[in-house]
Amino acid sequence: MGYTKPTPIQAQAIPHVLERRDVLGIAQTGTGKTAAFTLPMLTLLEQGRARARMPRTLILEPTRELAAQVDENFTKYGKNHKLNVALLIGGVSFGDQDTKLLRGVDVLIATPGRLLDHVERGRLLLSGIEVLVIDEADRMLDMGFIPDIERICKLVPFTRQTLFFSATMPPEIQRLSEQFLSNPVRVEVSKPASTANTVTQLLVASRKEDYEKREVLRNLIRQCEGLQNGIIFCNRKRDVSVLLRSLQKHGFNAVALHGDMDQHSRLKALDAFRTGEATLLVASDVAARGLDIPEVSHVFNYDVPHHAEDYVHRIGRTGRAGRTGTAYSITTHADEKSLAAIEKLIGNPIPWQGEPLGEAPPASQRKDSRTRGKRKVEKEPRETRKSEHKSDSKSEAKSENKADRKERSRRPQREDGGERPARRERNHSANEPADMSHLPAFLLRPVRIKAS
Repeated sequence: MGYTKPTPIQAQAIPHVLERRDVLGIAQTGTGKTAAFTLPMLTLLEQGRARARMPRTLILEPTRELAAQVDENFTKYGKNHKLNVALLIGGVSFGDQDTKLLRGVDVLIATPGRLLDHVERGRLLLSGIEVLVIDEADRMLDMGFIPDIERICKLVPFTRQTLFFSATMPPEIQRLSEQFLSNPVRVEVSKPASTANTVTQLLVASRKEDYEKREVLRNLIRQCEGLQNGIIFCNRKRDVSVLLRSLQKHGFNAVALHGDMDQHSRLKALDAFRTGEATLLVASDVAARGLDIPEVSHVFNYDVPHHAEDYVHRIGRTGRAGRTGTAYSITTHADEKSLAAIEKLIGNPIPWQGEPLGEAPPASQRKDSRTRGKRKVEKEPRETRKSEHKSDSKSEAKSENKADRKERSRRPQREDGGERPARRERNHSANEPADMSHLPAFLLRPVRIKAS
């Protein structure tokens, strides 16, 4: 693979993994965390034999793309090892995955949902797991995977070795990780949530949302020097589709990637971006974690992320493996709180390219997006509305009383002076049988009565 010198996270974590210690590893994105747990696992798996439906090691990943990438790396690293590796992700046939499990698996790489599907079907036993790896631990615990992770940890043996690796580890997530680790060794080679020095970070102001913001992005892409390719991040999946159509309409070579796409389309888009067929990848945060595309020259935050940790992962897609990169963030007045949280997390202010955003306009001059394009209706005084309501209700009551008296005069009277209930009109004559189409079929069957 051309590795001649280990990265700091690899140099510190690998000896502890070989000693069978639990490890909590924190390092910047793009510093080789994947090799920090896959390389020692190859040594640990040299002895032993895989059994059918009982994998020896388990690696959990938050997204399908990251799981497929780890599978690819493991296959390359273990080229001279006769190890069976299986990938369990959604969007792929259960039958093909079940066939691999039946042969016996040394390394199982999976997303939590598909793994539990196989367990519930009785196709997989986790009682033979020796090493459990939870990659991107903060994302796994922070994005709704907590119940799944707890279930999986109860299914694997208590004597397992557990490895946590992530680029960020907030205090509340660290407390959760303590439930799954036993006397761990903390390996921290850089400040948590710090950004790489090889990435140039810049802010670009946009006064308005929607079409004007898209225009700012297009001008920014055209003016970028040395743009080979770039990833454009959006906060919402629907914005990914809208922005993709806009860029394609203006002649940009772009593809999309978000969580609602089927697996074939996601892999096709990633392959097109990796091979250079597409210059721009418009994506949600599904592409922000762990994807290793070393030659990404630029990252564009079309939307400033709501969570400050996501900013670190997004801009970590560029400037990898010692290369330089540039990250732009298009900022509006609505992003001021998120921007302040990001600058507080990374510990440095982000410089502006061009004019800064300036002060927000007063509330009276802001246009509410909910009322934009709607016709303005003038409100009438409250007293006028009350008087009109009273007069309307009086007239309605008079008309209702007159109609009631007229209806009662038409009804036939009984001898005691009371009203006779109105008869329902029949739709059939006396000789014609009644319509029984509303009855169920079993009630219309003839009944045979046995003679006593």
